[in-house]
Amino acid sequence: MSVSVPRLVVAAPSSGSGKTTVATGLMAAFAARGLAVSPHKVGPDYIDPGYHALASGRVGRNLDAYLCGTESIAPLFAHGARGCDIAVVEGVMGMFDGASGEGELASTAQVAKLLRAPVVLVVDASAQARSVAALVHGFVSWDPEVRVGGVILNKVGSDRHEELLREALESVGVPVFGVLRRVAQVGTPSRHLGLVPVAERQEAAVEAVAAMAAQVSAGCDLEGLLALARGAGALSGAEWDAAEALASCADAGRADADAGRAGPGARGPVVAVAGGAAFTFSYAEHAELLTAAGAEVVVFDPLRDEGLPDGARGLVVGGGFPEVYAAELSANEPLRKAVTALAESGAPVAAECAGLLYLCRELDGQPMCGVLDASARMTERLTLGYRDAVAVGDSSLMVAGTRMRGHEFHRTAVEPGAGPAPAWGVRAPGRRVEGFVQQGVHASYLHTHWAARPGVARRFVERCRTS
Repeated sequence: MSVSVPRLVVAAPSSGSGKTTVATGLMAAFAARGLAVSPHKVGPDYIDPGYHALASGRVGRNLDAYLCGTESIAPLFAHGARGCDIAVVEGVMGMFDGASGEGELASTAQVAKLLRAPVVLVVDASAQARSVAALVHGFVSWDPEVRVGGVILNKVGSDRHEELLREALESVGVPVFGVLRRVAQVGTPSRHLGLVPVAERQEAAVEAVAAMAAQVSAGCDLEGLLALARGAGALSGAEWDAAEALASCADAGRADADAGRAGPGARGPVVAVAGGAAFTFSYAEHAELLTAAGAEVVVFDPLRDEGLPDGARGLVVGGGFPEVYAAELSANEPLRKAVTALAESGAPVAAECAGLLYLCRELDGQPMCGVLDASARMTERLTLGYRDAVAVGDSSLMVAGTRMRGHEFHRTAVEPGAGPAPAWGVRAPGRRVEGFVQQGVHASYLHTHWAARPGVARRFVERCRTS
């Protein structure tokens, strides 16, 4: 199978250069022209894809070579881009920055090469003139396998400033596809872990995306960028499919293999998935894998719903910002009791980061579900980075010894009491144990991508059936 979706990768020399503004603006601008736009984000970031989804009208998807493996990037991309007219991929950090100590792994440059996609380099030109040529030349020549097709100059101060920049770049031979002025920058609020998610500022986010689209449409050569995207080379190989991933994963069991083959009228076990403003972090492929494994996935909002979805046999609570909503989550006592009762029944519960905090006794002094004998609090310390982990014991997600890669990103700390076994043995930084396994509960700070181990979803759904 060959995939020939036109595509662009939006990269930058460093964080803060304007990638999100340009990528989101391009998505919205192309969508406004009637194109079906496939939005993607390099790396583990959950927040930017929310803005991408708003801009494109399609689910924002991540492409993370560290979490999922380099061999999964093109298939996952093809899955998300199916039926689209163009795909826009927002990079991460600086173009050549990736997993610490791992060379190019998980960098924007690596993903661009894996996708055979041209790169548009967004350059913050606010404090330079002729030097921009040396900067761009360095990025163009550093890795000949990365095709830098052009640049977009951001934070340009005046007509004269633009003229100087364009003159300098003529010597490099790289086209300038756009100029965004400093006075027209679109503000998107941030806090301790990055941009404020779309779910927390829906109306304002819609206005911000519209402003990004207007700025990019006015300042960029959309026709030229579309032509550049259409010059991307074809990708060979099959696109990722949740059902096929489940069928082909190495640890398939007979009962699991038949799990999704119920008759047309049969109802699979209901898996409740936390959503809403407090729990916005999730990868689209998780729900797709759960559904392919035979589950009925029902999203609920812990800030509003006083009970779990009817018939819930399992619970997934992903990442987000429970610390921002601690008082509201605590005030929803009926739901807290329902979560506790489900966990105490032995039903499978998968919780990551924010979900871990929600299952604790308390968070910053506010009562939480009390499923785990642990207390959580905000700290000044940022914990951030990729992690290599191995399952310490059997759980509702995996068997002991299962290796998985994850990502940790939080400013909280959990102080455990006695009792629960750890979930993971983690390498980097140092060696430590992390998380909790208690009856059917698997709770941890690590964000993982189940496309790397589809059997996780299948095992979880099978436990929903039998618990």
